[in-house]
Amino acid sequence: MATIGTIPAALVRRTTPRWEAWTVGALAAIAALFLGLPVAAIVIRTIVDGSLARALTTTVVLDALALSLFTTAISLVLTVVFGLPLAFVLARRKFRGSGLVEVLVDLPIVMPPAVAGLALLIAFGRRGVFGGSLQLVGIEIPFTMLAVVLAQTFVAAPFFILSARTGIAGVPRDLEDAARVDGATEVQLFRAITLPLAGTAIAAGLVMSWARALGEFGATIMFAGNIEGRTQTLPLVVYSEFQGGELDASLAAAAILVLAAFGVLVAVRLLHWGRVLELRSIG
Repeated sequence: MATIGTIPAALVRRTTPRWEAWTVGALAAIAALFLGLPVAAIVIRTIVDGSLARALTTTVVLDALALSLFTTAISLVLTVVFGLPLAFVLARRKFRGSGLVEVLVDLPIVMPPAVAGLALLIAFGRRGVFGGSLQLVGIEIPFTMLAVVLAQTFVAAPFFILSARTGIAGVPRDLEDAARVDGATEVQLFRAITLPLAGTAIAAGLVMSWARALGEFGATIMFAGNIEGRTQTLPLVVYSEFQGGELDASLAAAAILVLAAFGVLVAVRLLHWGRVLELRSIG
């Protein structure tokens, strides 16, 4: 029988008054409804009035959706190629200035998206810090599809890096040391031990990073503009259609983003549950 101190848990009685329990439950229900009702209202309305189905046949929404999927795919590749080594270094190496690097990685998460877009524009714009040098070699970034990708990567990569860093840091060092004793190279060790054991956290980070890139608005409109068919992603369609008085089209595009975000969060939780089951099986 489980015990609390020296007292069997079965003998411990709840001392919380019934009215307190009801109060806590009511406040929790209000918070849940407040957070859930607005997004549910968007999806329900667009399904009932058929605007969601109609939006999936309009050129503006389809083009924006295709652009969003294409640019976020590229952003995800860049995030993995450059973010995974950084996550590994932050998880496994301690060096002078590592704390500053961690702050720089975290900064885009708390930075207002419009500020992130302005920062990218000042760095890579025509009159930016690096813009002149890039123009000399024929590279122009602002208000192009490349600007969309860079904006998405800038705001979304930290989510992957943080999750991957946590996963890698959680891999038992004893297993890695044993592999080294057996003659495994660092690359073999990472592929055979570190990556599989940290795989769930890395996958969750990928999903969250992709979702953040898909929903990116502020940095994109500041750095890439809102050019239909060129830089207009799905979040920008929501804004443009609303500004133009096309509420149904705006709601339909928003519903697509809500459903995508919902699917992402469900996937992350399933990955988390898979990790919990994996740890229990190891234990």
